[in-house]
Amino acid sequence: MHIYDQTRNGALVLHAKARDWARHSATRTAAFEFLMFGIKQAWACLYGGTMLALLILTMLFWPEEGAMLSRFDFLFLAAIALQILLVALKLERLEEVKVIAIFHVVGTIMELFKTHMGSWTYPGDAIFKIGGVPLFTGFMYACVGSYIARITRLMDLRFSKYPPIWTTWVLAIGAYVNFFTHHFGPDIRIGLYVFSVVIFFRCRVYFMPDQKARWMPMLLGFLLVSLFIWFAENIGTFTNTWIYPHQQDGWHMVPFSKMGAWYLLMLLSFVLVTQVHPPRPPEPQTKTPDP
Repeated sequence: MHIYDQTRNGALVLHAKARDWARHSATRTAAFEFLMFGIKQAWACLYGGTMLALLILTMLFWPEEGAMLSRFDFLFLAAIALQILLVALKLERLEEVKVIAIFHVVGTIMELFKTHMGSWTYPGDAIFKIGGVPLFTGFMYACVGSYIARITRLMDLRFSKYPPIWTTWVLAIGAYVNFFTHHFGPDIRIGLYVFSVVIFFRCRVYFMPDQKARWMPMLLGFLLVSLFIWFAENIGTFTNTWIYPHQQDGWHMVPFSKMGAWYLLMLLSFVLVTQVHPPRPPEPQTKTPDP
């Protein structure tokens, strides 16, 4: 038996025993569901979490001089190897990777523009780069798409009162275009925030920590994901992987306002992923009556 199958079967046995322990009281059940929620979230973050770990490890141990390979080139090759490994182990599906690759490309295009405009810089050299942008950076955007695709499957995400698909594309494309045009004209991000609230205000996302569906407002889910991306961005700047102008003389936290930018980019990634995981309504037994 393949080691992956052995590990999976062992995990299923352990999960069954833990569930049997938890069902004897409401407190245990709640604790077990919370634990499973955390485990599934962590598992969905496999790609992004591994990349962040590599940022930290290379900051600590990669030699500044004398290395045959630059730190940024190592990150690029490691990101490719990790993506291949995820597909080989069937932890990601090929059709998901294709959509994630689109977000990779649009992210790299934005990187080229933003670094040209001086929004942030990469303080290191690389062979694998376009202009001043190391090519591993596109994989940092792919981390977001990977998380959304994996959490959709792991928690069997369902949606009630999901807005018309065309409105989500208007929002996603408008958000992406505004990242470029606001340098030369009006910044419409406030309008985009309002539009996102209007179309998603009534939407609920249903998720399965274990055997029973739970739900939260879709907008709350978006905000929580954006918050964790903001945490990750602070790790990226702390490890001197990229820096903002206010960090030239030393590290400072990324302004909390940057979470708004990641909110819009995360929406773009989410809309792209819906092309392989179309939003599905909740099962009849999982949907609770509207208040």
